[in-house]
Amino acid sequence: MKEEKLEQTLVLIKPDALKNSITGFIFSQLSELHTGARFAAAKVVNVSSLLAEEHYAEHTGKPFFNPLLDYIMGKVHYPEENKWKRRVIAIVYLGNGVLNRIRTLAGPTNPHKARDEKPGCIRSLGTVVQLKDKDGNNIGDRLDNLIHTSATTEEAEREIKLWFVPHDIPPEMRLYKTEICPTHYYYKQGKLYNTYEKDSMLLLAPGDIVWKTDIEILESYDGKECKKGRLNTVAAKYLINRVNI
Repeated sequence: MKEEKLEQTLVLIKPDALKNSITGFIFSQLSELHTGARFAAAKVVNVSSLLAEEHYAEHTGKPFFNPLLDYIMGKVHYPEENKWKRRVIAIVYLGNGVLNRIRTLAGPTNPHKARDEKPGCIRSLGTVVQLKDKDGNNIGDRLDNLIHTSATTEEAEREIKLWFVPHDIPPEMRLYKTEICPTHYYYKQGKLYNTYEKDSMLLLAPGDIVWKTDIEILESYDGKECKKGRLNTVAAKYLINRVNI
């Protein structure tokens, strides 16, 4: 019998799940006993606007984009006086066929559909919130569906590389190519520098282990933009839990 190829998937336990204290239930449902999935990495993340915008980049410009950012950043479920509670638990699971197994346990994206079609799944415990503009017109729905799971192996790679840097994951559990950073990279207001500029933030230093695709993006910077990707995609992950931008 041909052995299945190991794959990874990203799971985000969202602020609504944390506020409603169902984290333990989610971990139990996604355990190795039920899914064959093994933890490869986990972290608690205070989601910055930069990270939120990159995670939901495909929805940029849509009417529900900003409400979606507020949701994943925890602003919807934790008001300003409790903003220190705003966080997401990000997890990388590793295993054979792990992506589809976890998506099956999560259930349909829409919680109402989840309750109808797969009662008892994780997202069946969520809710749907109708969104309105300043004039009271309906602009769509926000799906408070408790967790995010990668939809495809390609999406999983993009998302894992956005939420995790290589040293977050044990070397034997890394599925994506890495390189050693050859130089310094600093970030300031959407621009990249190789030497320190006032108020800039260090992204990478010589000797750091980084995703190969990140180096390719940074090396394609021409002074205005990166030709092989988005600079903010790289900056967002290396600034996680360092600054809230």
